[in-house]
Amino acid sequence: MAASDIKFSDFTAGEKARVTLLTARMAKRGMAGQDVDISDLQRKVERIERQAARRKKQGK
Repeated sequence: MAASDIKFSDFTAGEKARVTLLTARMAKRGMAGQDVDISDLQRKVERIERQAARRKKQGK
């Protein structure tokens, strides 16, 4: 199951809040300039997506 198979509704309320916050931080960093590295924030979002995918696969 790929991360693209999950929907925002598959996330818990806490995960939704964290993903929203991390996305806002990525946008803020991106506005700072072209040489900004956001890979650390992207990895955090990907980890949250994997957790939601595992939970969906288990049927919880």
